[in-house]
Amino acid sequence: MSITKVKERHWNKYRVWKPLSLLVLAGLTPPEWDITVIDENLGVPEYAAMPRPDLVGITAFTSQANRAYEVAAEFRSRGVLVVIGGIHATMCLAEASERVDAVVTGEAESIWAEVLKDAQQGALSRVYTGTRGEMANVPLARHDLLPTYCLGSIQTARGCPLNCSFCSVTAFNGRLLRRRPIEDVVQEFKLIQEKYVLIVDDNLIGTRKNHISGTKELFRAMIQANIRKKWIAQVTINMADDEELLSLAAKAGCLGVFIGLESPTVEGLMEVDKGFNIQKGRDFKASVQRIQEHGILVAGSFIIGLDVDKKGIGKQIADTANHCGLDALNVLFLTPLPGTRLWEKMESEDRIAANVFPEDWKYYTLAFPVAKYRHLSWADMLNEMETCCQAFYSYQRILRRVLFNLWHMRRPINTLVSNLSLKSSHCGFDREIYQGLNLSRGKAQCENVKHSSPLIKIFD
Repeated sequence: MSITKVKERHWNKYRVWKPLSLLVLAGLTPPEWDITVIDENLGVPEYAAMPRPDLVGITAFTSQANRAYEVAAEFRSRGVLVVIGGIHATMCLAEASERVDAVVTGEAESIWAEVLKDAQQGALSRVYTGTRGEMANVPLARHDLLPTYCLGSIQTARGCPLNCSFCSVTAFNGRLLRRRPIEDVVQEFKLIQEKYVLIVDDNLIGTRKNHISGTKELFRAMIQANIRKKWIAQVTINMADDEELLSLAAKAGCLGVFIGLESPTVEGLMEVDKGFNIQKGRDFKASVQRIQEHGILVAGSFIIGLDVDKKGIGKQIADTANHCGLDALNVLFLTPLPGTRLWEKMESEDRIAANVFPEDWKYYTLAFPVAKYRHLSWADMLNEMETCCQAFYSYQRILRRVLFNLWHMRRPINTLVSNLSLKSSHCGFDREIYQGLNLSRGKAQCENVKHSSPLIKIFD
């Protein structure tokens, strides 16, 4: 259920991008290895009919852990060595170790050569500990190993100077913003087949003056190289504060940005340690408009289920998003993920309701309530999501946004596609899967739930 199956729904193709971590490791693999990369978002192959591999490497988000373990079991039953890595395997090392031959924790570039050598010699260790190495050692990703998607992907830096309570980025990649050499980024951009590209950095521009200066240098190099790509990225709201940065971003091909606004209230922002958003008395609406004036679309992300959230939060989020003039809205349920401070807090307070692991990981898509929320039952959470999505993604509102952007010559087609894609994912709530979650764990009072809308986070 946590795989975005492109063939099952038309709009899904706009919500997947190439699995960059596998392509990067492929770039580090010596030429004597024959490499096949499989993305199950595009379809599940008949593994038994494939030639027997010598080694299988798997990466998965938390919500995909169950499927990863199934694939691992299938290959191990045939005597194939299986290695798993990524954030979930790192944060849940004991769990993962029971289901594969070896686990790579942390960033794999520093240890991948040793893994391959040991596999060839039949002497895999149970755990390999990757370190946060120099970004100059990150190779160009092997984009040629997969077919063309609607969205290509690239990484220019790792780490995030912010430390939000719900995010595992700082635990995995650290708070130091580590940039790849600009010439490597430009060269890799040229290798990407897709016209539209997602820059997967958790924070493209950073928060400090030296971060901003480095980003400007990257944009200037992209402009000079004439990479001919349109791209989207995750940024912080301070992007709006620098006119030169915005101008360079637009000239470098920036189509849109995704900003974690998180909560419409000061109390909510302080709860998730995102006070950065409201420094210096920031006006969200004015900041959004300054970005949009450069032809850049703005998508905002909010969370439902904070301890300060009460009934009515769904409408409050939608009203805030509409007031700020956001081009797209992404709303998710507060979800404690392994490795985050939120997980530690909720676990210590016995508030993790979906807690039969690894089975229940499949509900950790950010589209289902999985915890015990302070003021909202699970029924309340779903109803608040429905209210929010109906208020922002009504066809009247979508049409208004498209016409407004057409009038201002600001990407009306992209606005339409993003809104219809997000409306599809928000309003396609899978009630059968929801009912499969033991509701008594969260005291959800499901009988009171109206037809409700979920949300799958589009940038993970």
